[in-house]
Amino acid sequence: MKKSIQVGLIGFGTVGTGVVKILQENAGLIAQRVGVPVSLVRIADLDVTADRGVSVAQGVLTTDARGILDDPAIDIVVELIGGHEPAKRFILQAFEGKKCVVTANKALLADHGEEIFEAAFKAGVDLGFEASVGGGIPIIRSLTEGLAANRILSITGIMNGTSNYILTRMTNERRDFDEILQEAKREGYAEADPSLDVDGVDAAHKLAIMVNLAYGTPVPMRSIFTEGISRISTVDIEFARELGFTIKLLGIAKLQEHAIEARVHPALVPAGSPIAQVNGVYNAIHLIGDAVGDVVLYGKGAGSLPTASAVVGDIIDLARNRLAGVAGRVPVTSFQWASRAPITIRPMDDIESRYYLRCMVKDQPGVLSAISGILGQRGISISSVLQKGRKEGQTVPLVILTHRSVERAVQSALQEINALSMVSEATTLLRMEGVE
Repeated sequence: MKKSIQVGLIGFGTVGTGVVKILQENAGLIAQRVGVPVSLVRIADLDVTADRGVSVAQGVLTTDARGILDDPAIDIVVELIGGHEPAKRFILQAFEGKKCVVTANKALLADHGEEIFEAAFKAGVDLGFEASVGGGIPIIRSLTEGLAANRILSITGIMNGTSNYILTRMTNERRDFDEILQEAKREGYAEADPSLDVDGVDAAHKLAIMVNLAYGTPVPMRSIFTEGISRISTVDIEFARELGFTIKLLGIAKLQEHAIEARVHPALVPAGSPIAQVNGVYNAIHLIGDAVGDVVLYGKGAGSLPTASAVVGDIIDLARNRLAGVAGRVPVTSFQWASRAPITIRPMDDIESRYYLRCMVKDQPGVLSAISGILGQRGISISSVLQKGRKEGQTVPLVILTHRSVERAVQSALQEINALSMVSEATTLLRMEGVE
C-alpha cells in the first residue's frame, strides 16, 4: 500500500494557483477521501518568481517540466499550461512513463483528442479532463458515469461564460456589443483577444468533447458549425424580448436517427426556460437521456477555484485508482475503445429549425408580399410578422418568425431577399431553440 500519492503540476497560472490552494487548504479532507495524503511535490513554470498569493515549500518550484515527467515517484501529472505544444508532448511523455494525467486543455482535446485518448488506452493509464468543459460543472463525469445507462438524445447549453456575460449585459443595459466587450476586457471578464470566446470557438471545443463522450465518435472541429455573437444587435435583443425570447449563445448536439447535429450559434430561447435564466459568467448544460429525461447542470464555467475544483476532483479519482492498482475502469472516452465508431455529422444545410429574420426595408407597399413570396417558393411557412413604426420613404425593421424549415432553404431565400432593392442591409438570421 502506497503511503502517499505524489503529484507534479505543470503550469502555475490562474487555475494552477487554485489547484495549489485547494490541495493545501483541504489536505486533510482529501486524505480522508483518498485513504492516503495527496502530496504536491513539484510545480514547473517558466516564471518561478511571481507572487501568486500561495506559498510552497522550498525546492517545489522549478522551471524544469522534464524533471516532473522523468521522476518515477510522481504518480499523477497535472497539465495546466494550455495550447497545443508543448502540452501535447508533455502529456504523451507522461503516459510513456506510466503516469496518469489530469488536464483542463479543451482546445488540445478537441483538436488532438483521438491521439491522446489512444495513447492513454495503450499505456494503460488514466486521463482526467473534467475541467476541460464547464469549469466546476461535473459534466464529464455525468456523461461517462452518472448517465451511462442512457442514450443521450440531446445536449444544449451555455458553454462560454464570457459570451454569456456580454449578452446578459447587452440585454439588461440595452447597450451595444462593442461597448460591453471593451468594458468586459477592462474588468477581466474577456481576454485581450476575445475571439475564441465571442466567435464561438471555445464553446465548439467543449461541444466536440461532449459529443465524443455522449455518442462514442470523434468529431472534427470542422464538422461543427460555429457562429459567434459579434453581429448581435440591441435591436434584435429588443425584438426578442417583445416576442417573449432571450438571445443566448448555445452549443447544441442532437441525435437524429443515424446522424448527429453539432452546432454553436446564437439562438432565441423562450424567456421562461431554465437556459434563459442563466446570466453573467455562469454556464448551464441541459441533457436529455432516453431513460432519465431532463437533467440540467448549472454553475461557474470558469475561474480559478471552480476550475481547480474539477482538476482536484480528477486528482482524487485517479489517486483512488492508483491505490487500487487499476486503470481504465471507466474508459477515457466513455465507450470501450473497440466499440467506438464514426457517426455521420449532419451538414448544417440539412438541419431543421424555426427562424427569426429581421429585414431592414423601405417603407413602401408590396414589401411583405415580395418577401413572403420568396419564402413561400421554398416551402418556408411564416408563423408571425412584426413591423415597428411608419417612416414613409425610409427604412424600417420587418421581423418574421417562421415555422420549422430546412436551413438550406432559408439560406437560399436570404440570398434572394438581400438582393431586393427594397432591402437596405443584410438580413439578420437567428435560429430558435426550445420551441416547436
